[in-house]
Amino acid sequence: MPQPMTLAEKLVARAAGREAVRPGEIVTATVDLAMMHDSGGPRRVAPMLARLGATVWDPERVVLVSDHYVPAVDTESAGILDLTRKWAKSAGIARFHDMQGICHVVLPERGHLRPGMFAVGGDSHSPTGGAFGAYMFGVGATEMCGVLVTGEIWLRVPETILLEWQGRLGRGVVAKDMILAMCAKLGMDGGRYQAIHYAGEAVAALPMPERMTLCNMAAELGAQTGLVAPDATTREFLVAAGVPESGIETARWQNDFGAAAAERHVFDAAALAPMVAAPHSPANSGPAAEQRGVRVDQAYIGACTGAKLVDLHMAAEVLKGRRVAPDVRLLVAPASTRTTAAAAADGTLATLTEAGAILLPSGCGACAGYGAGVLAENEVCIASTARNFKGRMGASSAKVYLGSPYTVAAAAVAGAIRDPREFLP
Repeated sequence: MPQPMTLAEKLVARAAGREAVRPGEIVTATVDLAMMHDSGGPRRVAPMLARLGATVWDPERVVLVSDHYVPAVDTESAGILDLTRKWAKSAGIARFHDMQGICHVVLPERGHLRPGMFAVGGDSHSPTGGAFGAYMFGVGATEMCGVLVTGEIWLRVPETILLEWQGRLGRGVVAKDMILAMCAKLGMDGGRYQAIHYAGEAVAALPMPERMTLCNMAAELGAQTGLVAPDATTREFLVAAGVPESGIETARWQNDFGAAAAERHVFDAAALAPMVAAPHSPANSGPAAEQRGVRVDQAYIGACTGAKLVDLHMAAEVLKGRRVAPDVRLLVAPASTRTTAAAAADGTLATLTEAGAILLPSGCGACAGYGAGVLAENEVCIASTARNFKGRMGASSAKVYLGSPYTVAAAAVAGAIRDPREFLP
């Protein structure tokens, strides 16, 4: 009888052309998809390819997204975007999504991901793809250059760390609260650059955008990737994104019965309260009530973890019929242009702007310290982003707290951090 395998081992084995793999083995894997963006993509890899006299192994397997420097705010940004656009054309990259939103959201929106895939991305939050039962992780420009030339990459087969959420989440408690709680318990190196597998009743009940938040922030746990086993929810999302149902396989991409995890941590979803991470680490997380009364200058709803359509819906629940505090700036940068269109169509944008929110373009923006929304010296911000490292969103003396869109919206209304459940019916 073959030894049972985890989902991570199955995904790596398929990419390596092996029937089975075991943790610790070093294998060479064939890449199904390589994703790059304007910040770490062509401007980094194009000079390397030129020096090698090499071309892209398969342009149809490359997805390029402009999201960091958009829209251009200075001549340097404009130059980077111009280089990106010209390289996409010269390299024959048909799947180039220019100013359409953040790469980690655009990728699944456009149907580029599906269960069983092995993918790499030129960004640390590339594990987002694991929400779809794909093995996806971030690489640097040198590794990406190697992938672009050969279509392959080596990796050490990871151990699996099982993070199981039993029970159901309460009102006003969401995936962002779950991941901040896990960061608090396990720390930013708890993932040990292995594969984190999220499971349990609470995870199975999450819609795809919320599963994306969990897998995205596997990076904040120090994991190589984060995974959720695909199911009917996965299938429904992908079909809506234009993926043929015949090309979506879910039954194969599950943990085998008896597959061994290196670690297992169990969490109680019903006991979880809204969480807030204090500066300057997602691991500095605790119940929002512990930070009650901390005054904020800015509230930011943006980034791949906090500005998808479901996130904007959360904020709107809090803001409906209310106004942003007079001394607070509430900035909203939808995660994609499709998100913006959907939020406009269903009235969400009207609710946000009537409350006093300022709408920004789709893109990485202030989350990564680019463009509008960066912070001045000593300002305090609460954000729905993934990271609150010192200086990441602007001045090094600024303080950034992290929370769910519910929590960010509540702070915008109150002028200070509050438990968002106080504002929900």
